[in-house]
Amino acid sequence: MSTTKKVVAVALGLGLATLSACSSSDSGSGGSDSGSKTVTLVSHDSFAVSKGVLKAFEKESGYEVKVLKDGDAGQAVNKAVLTKDNPQGDVFFGVDNTLLSRALDNGLFQSYEAKGADQVLARYRVDQGKHRVTPIDSGDICVNYDKAYFSENRLKPPSSFDDLVEPEYKNLLVTENASTSSPGLGFLLGTAARYGDEGWQGYWKKLKANGVKVVDSWEQAYNEEFSGSAGGKKAKGDRPLVVSYASSPPAEVVFADPRPKTAPTGVANRTCFRQIEYAGLLSNARNTEGGKALIDFLISKKFQEDMPLNMFVYPVLKGAQVPEEFAKYGPQAEDPETMAPQKIAENRDQWVKSWTSLVLK
Repeated sequence: MSTTKKVVAVALGLGLATLSACSSSDSGSGGSDSGSKTVTLVSHDSFAVSKGVLKAFEKESGYEVKVLKDGDAGQAVNKAVLTKDNPQGDVFFGVDNTLLSRALDNGLFQSYEAKGADQVLARYRVDQGKHRVTPIDSGDICVNYDKAYFSENRLKPPSSFDDLVEPEYKNLLVTENASTSSPGLGFLLGTAARYGDEGWQGYWKKLKANGVKVVDSWEQAYNEEFSGSAGGKKAKGDRPLVVSYASSPPAEVVFADPRPKTAPTGVANRTCFRQIEYAGLLSNARNTEGGKALIDFLISKKFQEDMPLNMFVYPVLKGAQVPEEFAKYGPQAEDPETMAPQKIAENRDQWVKSWTSLVLK
């Protein structure tokens, strides 16, 4: 998920703003040498932080942060695994609960218990004892709808997974490829959680028959295919339903000029799957001390409170405050679908394989 400041909504992951040129890079390779004052963060396209907050960390720590963005979260994780013996950086941010086992099973991270890790909300902690990853943020993958479309067509927006297969929503939904996109995978897992091991494939057969469209990435789905986003309007997207995030509506408000009184998009609140993102110190990082300092920063109160209006995700740190406009337009789902990490690990690859055969062929 990535966008420009003027255009649009998160991405789960999840963010919108790009970093300033002095502290980020979309190219380059390798972490920094031992003792170097440069520390490299590898992430998906949506990593974003306020310039002043990042500069304060650089001044306090003595490290200059270089950010390497590697596409959608799924693509970024796959590339990190393939380059683990000679990593592009020191810290990886953006592996979520849908892909965590792949990263851990492939030895992507080394152990590091971050300063302040004991202040992370207990429900988000994983891998305790080994501390190979640190929770950074949470968000909900949900179907978003274009309010204007449904108003103009006098059609009630869907609110649940069941609604999406009804005839009145035929050819209206666009989602992301579950094999290449973290929101696409999260949506698949949401249906598996909702309908069970034996029922999710039958659900997707109905969804396919009802005209669901599948594209490779969140940005393509939201900015090009969805009729309700700022980017979508420019691209003349004609799908009024899209798999995105519960926090996408506040992004549409915050980055609009002038700001509307209400969000132009809404959330089908019974289509949500809870996503948690983690950061970890890469196993073969060259600048391990800089990497540790950077992870400490990512769970500091200053960074955690900066995230909501930059990456449009919720903090995981106890006591971290959320801006009023973010909470107003993008509340977390009250009862999202969830799945135990072990079950995801045991079934994900086979489910994606079956989904690909069923939906894309």
